[in-house]
Amino acid sequence: MEPECKMFRLLADIFNDVAMVLDCLSPAFPKPARVLVLGASSMLRALCGVAAGSSKASLSAHFARSNNLAELNAKDSSQETIISLLGMAAGSIVVSYVTSPLATWSALALLLSIHLGMNHAAVRAVTMRTLNRQRATIVFSQFVTHGSILTPEQVSERERIFERDGVVRNSEDRVLGYCQIGVSLSMLLASIGHTASTSRSMHVPKDELTRLFSDFDDEGYILHARGGNARIMLKTNSTPQTQLKAWYHALLALHVADDEAAGKRKGNEVLLPNSEAWALLERNLKRAGWDLETGALETHPGTRVSFSSTAAIQS
Repeated sequence: MEPECKMFRLLADIFNDVAMVLDCLSPAFPKPARVLVLGASSMLRALCGVAAGSSKASLSAHFARSNNLAELNAKDSSQETIISLLGMAAGSIVVSYVTSPLATWSALALLLSIHLGMNHAAVRAVTMRTLNRQRATIVFSQFVTHGSILTPEQVSERERIFERDGVVRNSEDRVLGYCQIGVSLSMLLASIGHTASTSRSMHVPKDELTRLFSDFDDEGYILHARGGNARIMLKTNSTPQTQLKAWYHALLALHVADDEAAGKRKGNEVLLPNSEAWALLERNLKRAGWDLETGALETHPGTRVSFSSTAAIQS
């Protein structure tokens, strides 16, 4: 499971900079309010530590191409020490010229702007080769619309640092809908029942449920898509490649639903899994330099489901 490391790395710097501003503002507040301001500052620093630590783990693993994670972390710590010493030396020189509140706040605003700008540029420069939700959507949408496979470098240029979780866009960056992966059996049944009944007591159509399980009997996932929402339930035998195939299938379903809404395609079209088409796409993804062995689509622990001959048993 890979977190959205770019987003959390930049978010950690934002938390830290806001905490600095609150520390500087705290003397202007009365004592009771000052406690709350300083408490908020400490909370933001704690969030900064969590976000920075989790994102650093993913980024370090990304850069350790030769299984040299320990060496990379040692060099990173040494660089941080040197940078801190240089920052202290520069700060001791700058502070002698800051003699008024206006100069203090001007210097703080300038330095924080430089800090965030440099970190934003650094995050944008990182090219990840795993396919998380956003990168998979960009790659698959480009393939569906134009038939070409984007490289990790090309996707990095299009990738948003802050993106809504589960959003699916087309190649023109227009939102097609939303997708959830790793949902439980109860969530899938609720999705099917909601489309068939608006009463408080959910009723799941037996025929639709039987057809759905039959269509995905040989797959490692079950997909239910209706309108602009798709839900993917994973089986116990699902692999990272299975998850990518399921996401690609969900994106196709949302494309079909969008075409139906626009009158470009007839309604009630059945979209079944196509293993041969996915096998070809999978080979092309590997040639383009994508890492398909690492599962990066799930951002939280997902549910896996196993099936017996007569019932679906949640494991």
